[in-house]
Amino acid sequence: MDKRQSSTDAAVPQVERDASPAEARALSHPLRLRILRLCIDEAMTNRQLAARLERDPGTILYHVRRLVALGFLKPEPTRRGASGHLEQPYRITGKSWMLRVGKAPSYATAALDAVREELVEAGSRAALSVTRLGVRLSRTDVAELRRRLDALATEFAERDDPDGTAVGLLLLAHRRRP
Repeated sequence: MDKRQSSTDAAVPQVERDASPAEARALSHPLRLRILRLCIDEAMTNRQLAARLERDPGTILYHVRRLVALGFLKPEPTRRGASGHLEQPYRITGKSWMLRVGKAPSYATAALDAVREELVEAGSRAALSVTRLGVRLSRTDVAELRRRLDALATEFAERDDPDGTAVGLLLLAHRRRP
């Protein structure tokens, strides 16, 4: 088991598959993608998520419940918060890592919106590298580009280091209108 999977639910299948329509819809919302990203490094409560995302707790709870129902988040043991109230923290299961939804336009735009919000939140020095270009590629070269991007993402996912710098990565190759 790699380091990335060590903090996820062992019951989540480790075989990549196509997302169901309900799973694809759930992952096609930028706020849900942000919630999942925030729950990678630590379990967070609805209140913590709402504060971090500067959203209404009721809105966050709606999205958290949807993610739990579809198996993307799991509740961890209830704990007492600073005020003494019981809190329910949530953590990712890793299920979203094993679903293919990348070709859906709604997922791609949700991912872009989520990354945009993360960049704004992280501040002016957030972008480590940005490359944007437009090229014309043969069918063979498009297939190679997709294969190499997938391999690059897999390589760095396997290097996940709990003590390392938190880095987000979005690899997107898209068709463009000439």
